[in-house]
Amino acid sequence: MKMNALINVQIYDFNQYRENVYILFNEKIIKIGDMKTFKDKGYNIIKGNNNLVMPSLVVGHTHIYSTLSRGLILPFNPTNFQEILDQLWWKIDRHLDIDDIYYSGIVSGVDYIKNGVTTIIDHHASGIAIRGSLDTLKQAICNDVGMRGIFCFETSDRFDIEQCIEENLDFIKNNHGSNCIGLFGMHASLSLSEETLEKISHLINDIPIHIHVAESELDQENCIKNYGERVIKRLDRHKLLNENSILSHCIHINESEGKIIKENGCYIALNTSSNMNNSVGLPDYLLFKKLGIKCLIGNDGMSSGITTEYQNLLYSMHHQLKSPTAFDLSDLIKIINNNYDYVNKMMGIKIGRIEKGYEADMLMFPYTPPTPINKDNAFGHLFYGLFNSFKPKHVWCSGKQIVANYKVSSNLKIKYSKALNVATKLWDTIKKGDV
Repeated sequence: MKMNALINVQIYDFNQYRENVYILFNEKIIKIGDMKTFKDKGYNIIKGNNNLVMPSLVVGHTHIYSTLSRGLILPFNPTNFQEILDQLWWKIDRHLDIDDIYYSGIVSGVDYIKNGVTTIIDHHASGIAIRGSLDTLKQAICNDVGMRGIFCFETSDRFDIEQCIEENLDFIKNNHGSNCIGLFGMHASLSLSEETLEKISHLINDIPIHIHVAESELDQENCIKNYGERVIKRLDRHKLLNENSILSHCIHINESEGKIIKENGCYIALNTSSNMNNSVGLPDYLLFKKLGIKCLIGNDGMSSGITTEYQNLLYSMHHQLKSPTAFDLSDLIKIINNNYDYVNKMMGIKIGRIEKGYEADMLMFPYTPPTPINKDNAFGHLFYGLFNSFKPKHVWCSGKQIVANYKVSSNLKIKYSKALNVATKLWDTIKKGDV
């Protein structure tokens, strides 16, 4: 098979900026050089004049199944976070069947790659289709769309606990490749009994967990009332805070809990758009930074991209901290790079740089800078000029082109169109169950 060559491109990878270069690649990046030294040796040439090439993007926490909620209208008048769960999300997830899961994966995956995302870390729940749900997501996201995925099932006392545990453990055991792995998923402390946590702790050994932590004050209030301790201390008592675990949100934690998170080598996933939408508060990033806790950035299923999350994180921190500089672009770049580093560590790969030896997970889009651009201000061009409407022209994952001229394959388009009937059936089921 011919090697691919992107020619006459600019590159930026959150670390370096170069102009007028070529990139040779197959599954991995083989060589990068100045165009003045380029010689065509029968390559598959893709011209990139006035185009910028970047690493494709990573979402650090999402909920694929939320895709099928788009436009759904239900009676909704919550007064707290628990009522948001009761009146919307728990009505949806308990009715999801295998078809719903598959087509939510197709729709989510297609929308993601059109926005330059090729790796996602998902937190899944489906009450009537627990067993086989993660393999279904893998089929849709990794096999059919062509992305990389880290999946888990949201263990909760709302569901059959044995099935939840088996689904997580079986998936983790059978998936440890460069495009798909599993974590052990749990919903949140408020929906997990002592018996359940003891059972999980006994079985998972050092497997990292993926769990919501203190997303709202109710999670802490429930934990203190029922167990006499705060959420992180409860999880730590059960020896569940394994290294490389993802603790999503962590809005209402204190410094003592933060120190435990740091000591155990866990990550916090930030999802500020969702936090603002649910009126639950914003994370204390300065505390996380002071303690040296590594943060990821996700979207909590709120969107089909991640670049608007970059913007909302910066703006929300400026608002919360009452300062335009306490959280700056360098903080954001560090978090973006944490997303890449986490995937690299967990999957045993190298993404996130346009360098020789890295996986060819890349995107390309036309960009003619209206002002001077260099390595020091390239991220500013992206953040203030492109991220609010970010639509790459071409996207590759492991060297395979999955978006070409803004379009996906005809096969994916056909599958995507079938989601309408699946969603219609799901909505009817939800509304009947709501009567």
